[in-house]
Amino acid sequence: MPLFSFLLYVFVTSFTPGPNNIMAMVFANQYGLKRTVKFCFGVSVGFFVIMVICSYFNLFLKNVIPKIELLMSIVGSFYMLYLAFKIIKSKPNDQNKSEDKNNTFFAGMILQFVNPKAILYGITVISTFIIPYHSSNSSLIMFSLFLAVIGFMSTFSWSIFGSLFQRLLSKYRSRFNIVMALLLIYSAVSILV
Repeated sequence: MPLFSFLLYVFVTSFTPGPNNIMAMVFANQYGLKRTVKFCFGVSVGFFVIMVICSYFNLFLKNVIPKIELLMSIVGSFYMLYLAFKIIKSKPNDQNKSEDKNNTFFAGMILQFVNPKAILYGITVISTFIIPYHSSNSSLIMFSLFLAVIGFMSTFSWSIFGSLFQRLLSKYRSRFNIVMALLLIYSAVSILV
């Protein structure tokens, strides 16, 4: 296995902006780091499940990828547009607990199943770097766990950024929300184009 290429791909893909990282930063900015950790753990658990599924069904997915890719691209893009709309509409007084329902473990986990970046990443990294070299149950589970830990590190890093700059970002909340929403819209459009 080309280890350096594998690690480079994993770290670059995990730490670049995407739905997980953008939502983690927004939630940490709005609700604080402590209340966002559960979202990050949810992302990791959902990501782990996606990686396991990609590991065991990779050959099958390769045969039907055009159908799955189109459906997941459409669903994921619409979900990202919905998230962008929610971010733009949010106001500083939206920080009460009733609006905290998207910043949960469950929301972070479910996001992975409609996140085309995560699914396509799983298919790509596993088919390119893992399956050709490792196929035992233990190695597939360990690689999936490794990828989930990297996923947690990336979302948590973005959460730290959102939390550290909470005062600054709250001063410019509407502009910040517009920029984050535009990044999600860009992600959605780039998936469809």
